[in-house]
Amino acid sequence: MRSNHGGDYTVTELNSIKWSFNNIPQILVPIANGTEEMEATMIIDILRRAKANVVVVSVEDKLEVATSREAKLVRELRRGVKLVADMLLIEAAKLSYDLIVLPGKKATAHPPLCNKLSDQSETENRVVVDGNLITSRGPGTAMEFSLAIVEKFFGHEKAVELAKSMVFTHP
Repeated sequence: MRSNHGGDYTVTELNSIKWSFNNIPQILVPIANGTEEMEATMIIDILRRAKANVVVVSVEDKLEVATSREAKLVRELRRGVKLVADMLLIEAAKLSYDLIVLPGKKATAHPPLCNKLSDQSETENRVVVDGNLITSRGPGTAMEFSLAIVEKFFGHEKAVELAKSMVFTHP
């Protein structure tokens, strides 16, 4: 998997493995106070468009969280994207998931945080896939990040189909 954004590669895959799941993938997306609203919204929306079962979980003590811009994640937007957690983490921990959106492994990160990664070899890439982990650099890479997840679960054709429906190029 290697997407191209302008002249730069945006998705780099290391330690390629086949992702498998039974039926519809169950994906947990945790949100917390300070969540970057564009990243959360784009990830949730694109995965739901791909027909994944996305569960948004608050790691706070209530479902509503304050975003990075001090707005509240309270409105329901088009295509069923809820910007209020579906449940609290304590409830979600009782369920099983095919994917949890969390950090780890070889990764990229938002530029000011790259120096905190123990392995900085992939920090210039916009999206990094390392085995069963996908990371991205920030809000500007949320589309590529989400489509990389779709490609791993549903295949390249589905990722291209969704990208085209949103006027985005995913080779």
